Amino acid sequence: MTNSNRGRPNQEILGANHMAKRRMSYQAESSSTPIKKRRLFPNSEPVNRNPRPNWSLHTSNQFEAFRSSSRVRRKKMARKSSNDVSSRRWVFSSKDHINYKDKIVVVSYNILGVENALKHPDLYSNIPHRFLEWDRRKLLIREEVYSYNASILCFQEVDRFDNLDNLLQNDGFKGVYKARTGEAYDGCAVFWKDKLFTLLYQEDIEFQQFGLRNNVAQLCILEVNHDKLESDACSLTPLKPCTSNRRFLVGNIHVLFNPNRGDIKLGQVRLFVDKAYKLSQGWGNIPVILAGDLNSVPQSAIYEFLASSKLDIQLYNRRNMSGQLEASSSCRVFRPQVGYEASISMSVSRQLVYRWSEEELGLAAGAEGVTHLQSHLKLHSAYAGVPGNNKTRDVTGEPLATSYHSKFMGTVDYIWHTKEFVPVRVLETLPVDILRRTKGLPSKKWGSDHLALVCEFAFANNEDGS
Repeated sequence: MTNSNRGRPNQEILGANHMAKRRMSYQAESSSTPIKKRRLFPNSEPVNRNPRPNWSLHTSNQFEAFRSSSRVRRKKMARKSSNDVSSRRWVFSSKDHINYKDKIVVVSYNILGVENALKHPDLYSNIPHRFLEWDRRKLLIREEVYSYNASILCFQEVDRFDNLDNLLQNDGFKGVYKARTGEAYDGCAVFWKDKLFTLLYQEDIEFQQFGLRNNVAQLCILEVNHDKLESDACSLTPLKPCTSNRRFLVGNIHVLFNPNRGDIKLGQVRLFVDKAYKLSQGWGNIPVILAGDLNSVPQSAIYEFLASSKLDIQLYNRRNMSGQLEASSSCRVFRPQVGYEASISMSVSRQLVYRWSEEELGLAAGAEGVTHLQSHLKLHSAYAGVPGNNKTRDVTGEPLATSYHSKFMGTVDYIWHTKEFVPVRVLETLPVDILRRTKGLPSKKWGSDHLALVCEFAFANNEDGS
């Protein structure tokens, strides 16, 4: 001990005696006054005793887990915020749907073909390789559609059908597949909950037979199994015993991508709708749902044809029937500042009549000398029928973006229906700013470069015809 500390022991003893007297006094008081126990963290959540390890985290030493509570709380809040912004929400129709008993949930989803992803690496240059692996993506897709309580799935770009079929069978689905003709590897697939529906008839369309390239489409007639009921969104509950179960048609299509061949794209859509109408009539004018990737934006002539059931072909440039070129020119969402009908009117007024060759008109219209298309199938867009907000919808009511990669962000996927179906609710897509943060799809959470479209439909009429 140094000289500077000499003499301090006496002061320390006196201080210790003083503190001892204070403790004795405090204990004497506490013997007559009960002490309330104070919680250190009154608003804390129960501790998860079996947390799932996050193997993607790499810590520098074994003591990394012992962080300050404030840092842990901040990380939890950040993760929760991230999950909130990347989640999708249901929006309901303004119509009263309480009295609608029979409901089905339909999903349209371009799941990104494995071979297509390998052939176009430039579209996914910003995507970590692990996010493109099929073994990972297929599980994300399965978990996603399971979370929607889906009853019917319309998939496009399917090139691993057997693999997907085996997975979805475990969730009660049955499916049919139609591969593209020619040298392509992918095709379309329709799945349905086996306990809810019976497949009565299937018809495939090979567009190559009509000179319309090697794309394909599917048409399926399904019948509701009213003796097999399911709860929640997929519930199919009869109001009275049925002598004839409900039947309806589901169509699934993936239209040609090439933006310059508007004649072929329009021809595929026209033929698809025409065959759906005739098949519906042949089965007693049954309701229709059409889904798929149309490779056309909502401001296009092809969309106009579906929405209005008519089109003057010569008012449009063959190389711009789908509107893809405007939407992809700078990878920005094409969002007009005026109403849809007004924008169509303005674009038409600025145009002269475009020249189409006889061959091009024949492919688009299906007959020589025809310039005006007229469809007998009156269709309505599921998403346009359920109001949304301007963070996720454009002026047509369609999503702002259903697909996102390095060269395109926009909407090309749709679900259409006849008046016998009423959209009860739809699943909103992601806001564009949230999508951009991912730098492209697929991502950690989403298994494709498209977002699934999901709509819960109700049959417009009850079994008694009311």
